[in-house]
Amino acid sequence: MEQDGGAAEGAAGDGTERHGRRGKRDGRPVEERADALKERVYATFSGLAIVLVQQANVEHLGARQATLALLVGIVGITAAGFVAEVISHLTVHAAFPSSAELGRMARVSGEALASASVPLILLGLAWLGVIELEGALRAASILYIVTLALVGFLAVRRTHVEWWKQLIALAILVALGLAVIGLQQLAHGH
Repeated sequence: MEQDGGAAEGAAGDGTERHGRRGKRDGRPVEERADALKERVYATFSGLAIVLVQQANVEHLGARQATLALLVGIVGITAAGFVAEVISHLTVHAAFPSSAELGRMARVSGEALASASVPLILLGLAWLGVIELEGALRAASILYIVTLALVGFLAVRRTHVEWWKQLIALAILVALGLAVIGLQQLAHGH
């Protein structure tokens, strides 16, 4: 039986089994899930930076402009992630990705879009006049912060080390997260 790159993946040690079954959760290999989570976290940090800058300048901003700025920012991050995947594949493998590999890259990069779905809905409601822009931006920033905190907490919890080591690890992640937000604020601010 002839196998193409997608069917033979199980033998490559990427988390799939020979008959197409994959890692537990959502049916994707562990490595793909990890890459997708990384994209979502990166996009969440970027989305948070965008809404925090907008919140600081809300008096000079319309809801349409705020919504489009977040949408363009997240689409840009998604496109950059996809291009980075393709470039790294070309560099490492000295070949263009197969259609299956391109599909995986698109799925992984596309996870960044999901990070902005609820914030975009909130800003869209402000654009429609259902809620105030300032409230929408505040809610979006809270959502982004809660998302990052939850991801960090769950990541640390999965380590199964003593509680005090988990607490230290979580504190380090929070400090690093605040540093990233601060740097992004400097980069996106006026």
